[in-house]
Formats: sequence, structure tokens, C-alpha cells
Amino acid sequence: MSSITGALLTDLYMLTMLQGYFQQRMEDTAVYEFFVRDLPPGRGFLVAAGLEQVLEYLETLHFTDEELTWLTGTKRFTPEFVDYLASLRFAGDVHAMPEGTVFFPNEPILRVTAPIPQAQFVETRIINLLHFETVLASKAARCVLAAPGKLLVDFGLRRAHGAEAGLLAARASYLAGFAGTATVLAGKLYDIPIFGSMAHSFIQAHDNELAAFEHFAHAQPDNVLLLIDTYDTEVGAQTVVELAPRLKALGIAIKGVRLDSGDLASHARKVRKILDAGGLTEARIFSSGNLDEYTLRELLDKGAPIDGFGVGTRLDTSADAPYLDCAYKLVEYAGHPRRKLSEGKATLPGRKQVYRSYGTDSVKRMQADVITVEHDTQSGEALIRPVMQGGQRIHAPEPLVRSRERAADQLSRLPSDLYDLDAKSAYPVSVSHALEQLARRADKEVRAALISN
Repeated sequence: MSSITGALLTDLYMLTMLQGYFQQRMEDTAVYEFFVRDLPPGRGFLVAAGLEQVLEYLETLHFTDEELTWLTGTKRFTPEFVDYLASLRFAGDVHAMPEGTVFFPNEPILRVTAPIPQAQFVETRIINLLHFETVLASKAARCVLAAPGKLLVDFGLRRAHGAEAGLLAARASYLAGFAGTATVLAGKLYDIPIFGSMAHSFIQAHDNELAAFEHFAHAQPDNVLLLIDTYDTEVGAQTVVELAPRLKALGIAIKGVRLDSGDLASHARKVRKILDAGGLTEARIFSSGNLDEYTLRELLDKGAPIDGFGVGTRLDTSADAPYLDCAYKLVEYAGHPRRKLSEGKATLPGRKQVYRSYGTDSVKRMQADVITVEHDTQSGEALIRPVMQGGQRIHAPEPLVRSRERAADQLSRLPSDLYDLDAKSAYPVSVSHALEQLARRADKEVRAALISN
């Protein structure tokens, strides 16, 4: 797995900069922060995810002999630098918002404090992990809000952009409130409930639907969810009703049926009537097929009697918003605030904290956030917490179920206007006076340095 998860999973310029730091003996403490500049169109919030994978990466970071030999063979790096890499480990501190926390533009969700070679080198993988899981958790959260109380299952592995993406999508969607995933390995790795039924090919491989349904029921007597739209959806539902008494006599109950094509709302209404008339009032209707938060909302607005949904391709690729305008930027070096002033990409300097205030009603909805410098105490809840010190976790890894509970609590406390899938109002986030002062100080230092050049 070293080619997938090893130290070489980085951008080349991380290594070229590292050799520059090494040659100049630049090892003072640097502070970097990860944040998102702007929300994708229609989005009103994001859900932080991926911290667990980042901490695991930092704890285990090292170069193997095989990787060092390969680097030597590239002829790009000096032997002394390659020897230095052999002992490179992450020994810094990390502060972060816990996974499942709702956050907004320009709020740092992770801060790394370490000697600059270490803090710089980990940039690529940190962005890679936080970006992807946050994109997917945020997309999944929108599905949860669009279909409250419905069973939602991640169906997207086969069209995810690679194996790791599929696994992390299952994790992120469960964190955000999905009931589980069809990805079996995610069940093993993350203790996520797994769900599944059958494919159309199973039906086609039999001479008729009745035989296919009966054989599947005997193979999975505790999980009889039958796919009924291979040929004719309503005929498939009638076949289920015909089979039910025979299975019941054997102690096998039909849990439900799945619809995967056509006008799902119309078919669901017809199928519900057929099942109810046949005495299968407890059988659930589960639907899949190019679903996302918008189609979920449309189906439920139409009153479709659907109990659960498998959400696949559009979730695991976050089809309508597949990336975030995110960054991991230097905000302090050697005790001095650092600030990027590039046009359209200016950053805020210094180690920061985010405080969140809540309403006084029974729900205690989020009211406003303030971004300030680390030691400028504001009213409200401080969202950024220490999670790693000296390269080691401060606490044992948080169970995924705890992050899931936090996400559910956070989503329940969103301002009501942010439940809209096409959010038009922005949540209020302000910058404190102390942070504005620090920005002015950083600007003066930059101008002085430019003059001295």
C-alpha cells in the first residue's frame, strides 16, 4: 500500500521547497491553517470531515527505504537531503474543529504548528483528505435535510473516483446522517451498517421473476428486499404479492421492494396500492437511480410513498459541486504574522479561533460566528480545539458514531433559512477587532520588507 498511502503521495514542490529549507537551515516554528474561501453556489454551510484520516497520516508519516532509494534515483535531490528525509517525522501540534462541525467561509477548521519543513510538507495530503470528505459530508447532509426521517444509504462505490474515494464517501455520508452504505469494506473498516439487495442481472438470469424472487428469499431470508422494475414494475409488485403467502408459510417475511427506474413517484404510488391490497402493508418501498438532494426533495414534495433511498453517483462525486475553493496557508512564521496579499486570494494572519453564539430559544439555533486571534476570548462556544501535541494524539480516536451525533446536533441547530437547498442568505461571520489589528501589523511588516528589498 506504500504507493497509495506513503510519504511520496505529495506534490513535487513540497520536496523541492523542503530541500530549500534544509539547505538554509530554516526550521523555525510555522503555523498553517486550512479553510474554505467561498461556498459553492446554492450552498449555505459545510460540514467538517476528514480529521481522523489526517491525524492517522501525521502520526505514521515517514519515508521508507524503497521511497528514499527512488528519490535518490531521480537525481533531483542531494544525498544529504535524502538522508535528512530518512528521519523526517511529524512532531508538531494540531488544533481543529471536531468532525461533524458545521462551518462557514474563511473559518479555519484545522491548524498545524510545527517546524516549517514538517508543516509545509504535509500540505498536499491534508488538503486531499479534508477537502474530499468535507465535500462529501456536506453533500450528504443536504440529502439528510431534504429527506428527514427517511432511510438513506450510500450506493456510490462503483462510480466513485477510485477505491479510496468510495470508502471515504461511505464514511463521510454516514457521519452526515446516512443510515449506512452498500460498500462492504467500509462496514469492516468504519463499523458502518451495510445494506444491499439484488441487481437486475439476478432477475434476468432466471426464467421468470417469480423464480428469481423466491431463490433470493431463500438465499437471504432475513433481508428480502426485491427489485421489481426489471421488466414491468407493477407486474413485479403483483408477483411479490403472489409469492408472499408461500414465503410466510416458511417463516420468511418480505421486508420491501426496490424501484430503480422510471417515474419513481408514480410507480411508488401504484406499487403501494398493490402491496397494501395484497396484505403487505409492512413492506417498505426503497428507491434508487440517479438521486440527489434535489430529486429527493422533488419526490417527497410530490407525496411519493417511498421509505428509503439509495443515493449513489451524484453523492459520491458531489456532481453539482465537486470541489471547494479551499487552501492551507502559512499564517505565522518564527513568531511573526504572515499574510498573503494576492489579488482575490488575500488571507488572514495569525493563529485563530472561531466563536459561535446561539439563540436563547429551546433549539438554541446558531446565530453568528466571530473569527479572532487565538487568545482573544469572545462570547460563545470556541470551536477549535487541541487534538495533537508533539506528533501524538491528545485523545484516543473519536468513534465515528460520536462525530455522527455531533453532525446531527449541528444540523438541527442551523438557522431555518439554511435548510433551503438553494440558500440565498449568508450566515453572519465577522472578523474581530483584534484580528483586524493583527492584519494591519502583518501588512506593515510586508511593506517594510518590500522597501528593504
